Amino acid sequence: MNIGQIPLAEWINSGVDWLSQFTGFFNSVTIFFQVIIDGIQWAFDFLPQWVFILVVLALTYWVKRGQKKISFMVFEVLGLLLIWNLGYWRDMTQTLTLVLSSSLIAIVVGIPLGIWMAKSSRAEIVIKPILDFMQTLPAFVYLIPAVSFFGIGMVPGVLASVIFATPPTVRMTNLGIRQVPSDLIEVADSFGSTSWQKLIKLQLPLAKTTIMSGINQTMMLGLSMVVIASMIGALGLGTQVYFAVGRNDAGAGFAAGIAVVIVAIILDRITQSFNKTSK
Repeated sequence: MNIGQIPLAEWINSGVDWLSQFTGFFNSVTIFFQVIIDGIQWAFDFLPQWVFILVVLALTYWVKRGQKKISFMVFEVLGLLLIWNLGYWRDMTQTLTLVLSSSLIAIVVGIPLGIWMAKSSRAEIVIKPILDFMQTLPAFVYLIPAVSFFGIGMVPGVLASVIFATPPTVRMTNLGIRQVPSDLIEVADSFGSTSWQKLIKLQLPLAKTTIMSGINQTMMLGLSMVVIASMIGALGLGTQVYFAVGRNDAGAGFAAGIAVVIVAIILDRITQSFNKTSK
């Protein structure tokens, strides 16, 4: 018995073609994303390199209060000076723009979705498979519709990063709220707290550590997309790595890769410190 092949690819192409008709909507989304990207990039371009380094050191000193910080601050200075010396400063700020803008959007979308999942078991049943799909689908696949709908540049790169990096924030927000002890919820109910009051004054503060862990994962996943996003025109250190691969230039590739590692370590340690100071 012969069973015909399911025309899945044709169905998906038809769906993409149908969605492509809504150019006004996608242009509006592009403008919205571009405003965020341009605002963050303008802030980085406005700051001289030495002022940027001082801002990073001041932020580190503030978030690591009560923790060992001198050795890490020395690493930050040496790492950022190395990136500056290698000529990757502009690429680094473009990479930070991609990571911060995608992380900001992922957090704004992810935390409310996580709260909704924690409050509604039906929502959790529906959203969980979608999150599984978003996390397991190869990241390269996101580039195809992103280019179809938004063209080439930073915007489709940010969009692909948002899709790839949002699930940890959603999952950890849901987990953190569900882990709030039931006896504390009962005490809040006994004092006549509304659902909003319980959420703002009890559940979110107690879930803050877990939520911050999700945000940390989101930023790291966003950073992991920089090389992939460079394939569709997203600028930054990923572009330098991509070009080095095309030229078979191991030296340039490793130099740009080390710059990515430095940025990743700084972002990871700072967000982890936010988590520790929130306890």
